[in-house]
Amino acid sequence: MSVPARRKSSCKMKKGRSHQALKKVNLNKCSKCAKAVEAHKACAFCGTYKGKEVIKVKSKTQKKNK
Repeated sequence: MSVPARRKSSCKMKKGRSHQALKKVNLNKCSKCAKAVEAHKACAFCGTYKGKEVIKVKSKTQKKNK
């Protein structure tokens, strides 16, 4: 395996890592329950996406009984 000929300066290293920063997540409101949901994903609370039910979500009372 090859070895770098010269040591990378701290400036070059930091410039190379500039694209690795965390990006802000865009949140939208669910059309049915108005909770915060990531864009282009189904709502985990009510299970809807674009106004249609795509996931069957258990209610809190059913979860407590188990």
